[in-house]
Amino acid sequence: MLADAVVCPTCGAVQRYALEPLTSDKHIAPTLILCLMLGVFGAHRFYTGKVGTALLQLVTLGGLGIWALVDAVLLVTGSFTDGDGDRIVDWL
Repeated sequence: MLADAVVCPTCGAVQRYALEPLTSDKHIAPTLILCLMLGVFGAHRFYTGKVGTALLQLVTLGGLGIWALVDAVLLVTGSFTDGDGDRIVDWL
């Protein structure tokens, strides 16, 4: 039996976890603090595992601060994802 199957190979039922979005083990509060304090350097993106975009943010100084501001809004609304694509939804 496949542990990551969307549909049970035996009975054909849809697995419950397949319908739920994955959430990150990172938390909003420390990520938001990093974003607000060092966002122009991409510190919050390094923290969440988004190294490629963190380097771009570092080189462009966070798109002159606009990129960090957008990331802060995404964090507060629960739409920001980590390096694996899992949403960061827990505050603490």
